[in-house]
Amino acid sequence: MKNHKELDTLCINTIRTLSIDAVEAAGCGHPGMPMGMAPTAYVLWNKYLRHNPRNPDWRGRDRFVLSAGHGSMLLYSLLHLTGYDLSLDDIKQFRQLNSKTPGHPEFGHTPGVETTTGPLGQGFANGVGMAIAQKYLSARFNRDSHRPLDYRIYAIVSDGDMMEGVQSESASLAGHLKLDNIIYFYDDNGITIDGSTDLSFSEDVAARFRSYGWNVATADGNNPQSIENALESCLNDNDGKPSLIVTKTNIGFGSPNMQDTAQVHGSALGKEETRLTKKNLGFDPDAQFVIPEEALTLFRQQVEKGEKLQKDWEDGLAAWESRFPELYEDYRALENGDLGIDWKEILPEFSPADGKMATRQASGKTLGKILEKTNLIIGGSADLTPSNNTLAPSLTDFSPENYSGGYIRYGIREHGMGGIMNGMALSGLRPYGGTFLVFSDYMRPTIRLAALMGLPVIYVFTHDSIGLGEDGPTHQPVEHIASLRAIPNLDVIRPADASETAQAWKMALERNDGPTALILTRQGVPVMDRNDLASAEDVTKGGYVVAGSERDDVIIIATGSEVQIALQAREELAGTGISARVVNLACWEVFERQPESYRKEVLPPDITRRVSIEAGVSMGWEKYVGTGGAIVSIDRFGVSAPAAEAMKAFGFTVENLIDVCKGTVS
Repeated sequence: MKNHKELDTLCINTIRTLSIDAVEAAGCGHPGMPMGMAPTAYVLWNKYLRHNPRNPDWRGRDRFVLSAGHGSMLLYSLLHLTGYDLSLDDIKQFRQLNSKTPGHPEFGHTPGVETTTGPLGQGFANGVGMAIAQKYLSARFNRDSHRPLDYRIYAIVSDGDMMEGVQSESASLAGHLKLDNIIYFYDDNGITIDGSTDLSFSEDVAARFRSYGWNVATADGNNPQSIENALESCLNDNDGKPSLIVTKTNIGFGSPNMQDTAQVHGSALGKEETRLTKKNLGFDPDAQFVIPEEALTLFRQQVEKGEKLQKDWEDGLAAWESRFPELYEDYRALENGDLGIDWKEILPEFSPADGKMATRQASGKTLGKILEKTNLIIGGSADLTPSNNTLAPSLTDFSPENYSGGYIRYGIREHGMGGIMNGMALSGLRPYGGTFLVFSDYMRPTIRLAALMGLPVIYVFTHDSIGLGEDGPTHQPVEHIASLRAIPNLDVIRPADASETAQAWKMALERNDGPTALILTRQGVPVMDRNDLASAEDVTKGGYVVAGSERDDVIIIATGSEVQIALQAREELAGTGISARVVNLACWEVFERQPESYRKEVLPPDITRRVSIEAGVSMGWEKYVGTGGAIVSIDRFGVSAPAAEAMKAFGFTVENLIDVCKGTVS
């Protein structure tokens, strides 16, 4: 019978050898990080982390984020050993087709994986978003001693995470907001793919985080007691700050020839080095995927412990429900993802009498109405609140003095904002965040991950074209709509007027399986008189016939502010004997999800004379105009000029569109 210290060592080395064997079987992977961080992960998962292997989605659990997602076998080993629905056969299928153990952790794919990680810095930012969500929800729901939503956010972050800009952005905001529910372990092993971090990284990370407003502790990553002491200090004396534990480790710990080398970061050890390492760790060098019975028994205690933790939490929740029944109804809405919105009652109505209105302004008015009815939507902007129109009258700022505030001042941190919103969406909230469309480039990696995870995040992108005018080509997005459309599972909606903008918000908030980008104008556009046109509600199909006739000679396909140009051109073309159909293709992705019969009804295959007009690059439009059509676009950067002059200079005028249409029917 082993003593506690010996049993701890056996469990830690079991994590290491499982990780080694899985990487070796796959012939690729990252064994070094799991080998070095095994003691830290063991201490956290077996002594501190509140989790239930039988119910990975239990609301009261702590969250664990492996931001260093390349070390995925560390997480998979922990999940299997502690009793999650991840078998040893799944471990043996590491990195194989259709396995539950992909190369990097994927949310929704493997039980117990809280977020998709791998692109460095993203998990760090997601954890900050989870921490904001916890603070917001606890302020909304916790009362007195009844605290159903108290939990912490733990993460393991790497040298690579520490170098990425998204980490710096989100860490700075976390310190500013005093998110003391965060405890991150920094795997300070001094090695990246290129070699020693000294090649490119010489800063004092601890000092940097103290300057951000974090509590910083240190631990010997090879000593479980040192790790436990550091963790206790952060739990009990964090001075109201997020905590970083700088954990000095040895990458590839136990490997006689590869420990502390770059080689062990991203390559299998090889047959002979695997044998030597296992022998060094006290395991049979010729046996694979060995889990000692004593170690498994200790790990599996987490099943009973987790079930008891959840049962106690549920008892507390029942007492809370009894005392606060109205709050409980709101909590059930959170659980079910029910925003409780009556769209007929909420959506504002706009009319031509309102005059020209930028769709960003219409968005703000719509948002104000929506946020009067729900507190499950949390918003913000990257320092462009007045320009994005993202602050509704009912919202107050989220701050250390007011964690119930539903509006986050992200500062000029677009990338951090995107990663943080992903974390909030993973926590059950519906986040939206605003910036100029041109700055979507700064947050593209986080948008891509939201789409990959199927998170219902909403991006409010304003100043959508050269129509923003005098700020010039640095701020005029030309390629950005096409760039966003290239991301799978991202709905990109460019409404034509105020009425369609209201419907676009409905589309975004009714979507639960992926993110939505709202593309909105700076310049004013008329509110269409719908008496002789199709209803604005038809935009919810992605594309629709705004105006047409029984016999159309040409189809004009447009989005956004250019729909107005198309309608005017249609009227003038009619005077020349040319009948034009105007199709608003506001959201390609939603349109493509419609039945083929509907799509052919909107864009009849026998009408081959087609012209598209959109104030952006031509990329992608060839799909809709075909070989017999023409594309009115801008395939160069813009100019600094008043909006009307800029649009005219690039041919976004009624006159030019008429000429192009005549060219297709001549």
